[in-house]
Amino acid sequence: MNIVSVLLGIIIVLNIVFAIIMIFRERRDASSSWAWLLVLFFIPLLGFLLYLLFGQNLSRYHMFQWEDRKKLGIEKQLATQLDHIRNDTLEFKDEMVRKHKQLINMHVVNNDAVLTEDNTINIFTDGNEKFDKLIQDIEQAKHHIHLQYYILKKDQLGKRLLSSLTKKAEEGVKVRILYDDLGSRGLRPSFFRKLREAEGEVEVFFPSKLRWINFRMNYRNHRKLVIIDGNIGYVGGFNVGDEYLGLNPSFGYWRDTHLRIQGSAVHAIQTRFILDWNQATEKRVISYSPELFPTQTHTQSSIGSSSVQIVTSGPDSVWEQIKNGYIKMISTAKKSIYIQTPYFIPDASLLDALKIACLSGVEVKLMIPNKPDHPFVYWATMSYVGELLSSGAKVYIYDNGFIHAKTIVVDDEICSVGTANIDVRSFKLNFEVNAFIYDKTISQQLVNAFQKDMALSRDLTLEAYHQRTRRIRFKESISRLLSPIL
Repeated sequence: MNIVSVLLGIIIVLNIVFAIIMIFRERRDASSSWAWLLVLFFIPLLGFLLYLLFGQNLSRYHMFQWEDRKKLGIEKQLATQLDHIRNDTLEFKDEMVRKHKQLINMHVVNNDAVLTEDNTINIFTDGNEKFDKLIQDIEQAKHHIHLQYYILKKDQLGKRLLSSLTKKAEEGVKVRILYDDLGSRGLRPSFFRKLREAEGEVEVFFPSKLRWINFRMNYRNHRKLVIIDGNIGYVGGFNVGDEYLGLNPSFGYWRDTHLRIQGSAVHAIQTRFILDWNQATEKRVISYSPELFPTQTHTQSSIGSSSVQIVTSGPDSVWEQIKNGYIKMISTAKKSIYIQTPYFIPDASLLDALKIACLSGVEVKLMIPNKPDHPFVYWATMSYVGELLSSGAKVYIYDNGFIHAKTIVVDDEICSVGTANIDVRSFKLNFEVNAFIYDKTISQQLVNAFQKDMALSRDLTLEAYHQRTRRIRFKESISRLLSPIL
């Protein structure tokens, strides 16, 4: 018996062991289990390596240890709202918001997502405008700057941002940076040397002990948050890199959506950052401080009126809360649903909700990119787009570069903007955060942005979809088969 036969035998045995673990111990959903079984048994060696990198589940013991931490800064407000919900006495400043009481209750009860009603929101769809404003806010910081990104690159934009942060640290402002090890895999500690010398702090989410391989390819922190002095919060789709300014010729113009929020919702964004930071650090844990959660001071002319809930989800959550929020929004639609997403790989529940909306006469419009940044994901997206077209939805292919926005607007009055894509990875595996907004003005601004993008897109008709080649159909079929693990 030669060494090759021995190795193949070992791999087959390991494949069987992994299959047993998936079925009897990890208790995955059936579609995900079947997808991994196909990978393990049809491509044994490569499947074995892929499972090591992507397939292992995060320990629930460790997951819930993270969420057992105190909900810093919002616990009193949360307790009050939970009490009002139990007694059906929760009051709303805007009667339109009351219409969505069930969605609000779901987020408060199951996600500790406090409803705040005094927020001012600015929408950014261009990376240059977003980062110019962010750096302007950073330059005006007095007490602290908390910054968290999935991707943080050592390029022109990354250096510009770090220079501003280092300058503020030298002035005595407390600067903390948290980034994901996989998303920012090109970074080295030396990049932050001057910031650390100025007493700035940097932490890494799920770092790898090996330089080139991270055995926790899943469960990445995909959130993008910035909090300045506890008064200004940023959340949305833009990461930090030159491509987000439209400087990468492979993508062209980068179309995304990001929010700048002032008001009490910033406390919830701050809480999320602190929880993530404290999970990542061993020595520099953040404890409650009034300076981190300052009283929101408004003049009568500056007080906002947007109602907001900051909703998070991930493998540390009992529920797929952001997905559930999408489904609840879709189920309440009476007139229209506008969706922009770089990836459209819904599970059966979300896809059925959209189909039912279409078949009920609701106008459903979906916008996706014209080019893939992940080929398998792109072809899986196209397979699901076909089903939606068959139900009567309108689909637009964005041709002006790459669209990375993660937005949904229902009936021009409620919307969600954040980091979660419409795919299994965002709903189950990654740590995500979205702002759910109950405001006609903000919703209409997002609809206007969608309609502006329509002029830069082409309409994908059902007839055109049916004319795709056999080669494309084959790619779609294989990618869809693997979609539960993409």
